[in-house]
Amino acid sequence: MKEFEKQYKDYLSDFKSWDQKDHSEEWLIFPENIGEKLSIDETAVSNGELYTIITNKKAKGQKGALVAMIHGTKSAGIIPILNKIPSEKRSEVKEITLDMAGSMELISKNAFSNATQVIDRFHVQQLVSEAVQEIRIDLRRTAIKEENENIKQARKEKKRYYLETFKNGDTKKQLLARSRYLLFKPRSKWTESQGERSEILFKEFPEIKNAYDLSMMFRSFYENSKTVLEAKEKLNKWHRKIEEKNLDSFLTASESIRLYETKILNYFLNRSTNASAESFNAKLKGLRSVVRGVRDKKFFLFRIAKLYG
Repeated sequence: MKEFEKQYKDYLSDFKSWDQKDHSEEWLIFPENIGEKLSIDETAVSNGELYTIITNKKAKGQKGALVAMIHGTKSAGIIPILNKIPSEKRSEVKEITLDMAGSMELISKNAFSNATQVIDRFHVQQLVSEAVQEIRIDLRRTAIKEENENIKQARKEKKRYYLETFKNGDTKKQLLARSRYLLFKPRSKWTESQGERSEILFKEFPEIKNAYDLSMMFRSFYENSKTVLEAKEKLNKWHRKIEEKNLDSFLTASESIRLYETKILNYFLNRSTNASAESFNAKLKGLRSVVRGVRDKKFFLFRIAKLYG
């Protein structure tokens, strides 16, 4: 296998005459692949080294998908490289999807000034899901501490300690640990055991029920709004509900969402997401797995360029 790779690299491919070889470890650009709708994201190529990657949605992760691949995520280093692409080409971009990172926002604003920025819905929903999990994790930590104290007290008194269990067989600690995944899903997708567990969970921990209901309300904002105006009205109702329930983790999430509200609501213009970027990142990871790690980064980037550039 290694011998074949060496033969391919040295003789069968045009790696030695590749026009982007000298700067490939720092940046790759393909101006001809620019389209009206782009995605921007970051991914690790090798040893945790992050690259900012811009892809054309129209290519659907195939040849012609890669617009730029630049080492690092700092806007100060990314923008000058993207400015190597002629401004008339960059002005063709009408929409770009991105996550909530400030650097991605700044890169998009400077390099693609005509493009409408759309915050990826799944990153926003993740922010809300994390607010639910934060409450669950805090309660589990308290339950573990409580259980440890009870065990220590029983040993001190030379008594046998019996763990209290609920009707489904879970202890309090187990109930909170095993409820993680059901809190991500709507009730309609719960299994029978998850439904039973949720009934106990919500009775024992009403704050988790409040958090779950708020997350499902936010999910509904995305799934059931047809226009920007309708979405804005539902989002405002959700913010008011957050203030009413006064859950710290949700107040933080609500504040973040307010700061990015316009770009979040832009989703309802074309319902564009960053799914194509996530798919492209998965392909890069798959390629890295196929070649059993990145031993020669420059040659690995050459192969990416040939496949997707």
